[in-house]
Amino acid sequence: MSNLWNGLSEDARAQLETRSYARAPLAERLGTSGVEAREIASPDGAPDGLDNVWIPGVIVFPRTVYPQPCRGFFGEFARATEGPLRRIGLWPRQWAAARMFAGSAKGFHIHPPHIPESTAPESWFRQLYGAAPFRCEDRPYDREQWDVMFFLQGIAEMILVDERPGLERRVMRFLIWGDDLPSASNVGVVIPAGVAHAIRSASSTDLLMVYGTSTTFVPASEGRIASSVESAPLPGPWQDYLDRR
Repeated sequence: MSNLWNGLSEDARAQLETRSYARAPLAERLGTSGVEAREIASPDGAPDGLDNVWIPGVIVFPRTVYPQPCRGFFGEFARATEGPLRRIGLWPRQWAAARMFAGSAKGFHIHPPHIPESTAPESWFRQLYGAAPFRCEDRPYDREQWDVMFFLQGIAEMILVDERPGLERRVMRFLIWGDDLPSASNVGVVIPAGVAHAIRSASSTDLLMVYGTSTTFVPASEGRIASSVESAPLPGPWQDYLDRR
């Protein structure tokens, strides 16, 4: 084994790493290497055991996709009269569609939360999501943009980061299967204002998505953080490796 890599240059051997295939606990993987959506899907928010790592207000809710042999597939998005969106009192005012080419990425995007006048953001968010939170119906959906996302084709890697003051900065990273791949990882995702979100197309197929927003689109309310990846031809570490001489 000591000569296993003697066919490589000394410089390449010095950079070698060994991948670990051990699986860390779910709560740890959610904020680091990522999980499959099926592992965290729940219509009520944080599944049991994940309260301490879950971003408040986020919902990753399960959907059922029905294959239709020789024709395609069918899957509902949401109903205004029942289900998770009914429970939290959110129904989008605008719907849109987007296509991401295979291998591309977008984000991070973030929308400004509404803070009542003469109220500190920290105390406001603690009231909304603290030990005795406000009713979901009292959330200011009409004054801040919440997103509800669905994926029709491909595989999406989604990364969420909570940037709201007064709340712990948490990261959630997970893979969502499009409806063309019926599985327990077909989900819808609710993203609150103040939570940065990025999406990568994680398969060889273009990614098709449909999303609703609690307010109509206003360009000034779409903030961008580290979004240069949208125009970068290759990830930085890959380009660094290729540029070595």
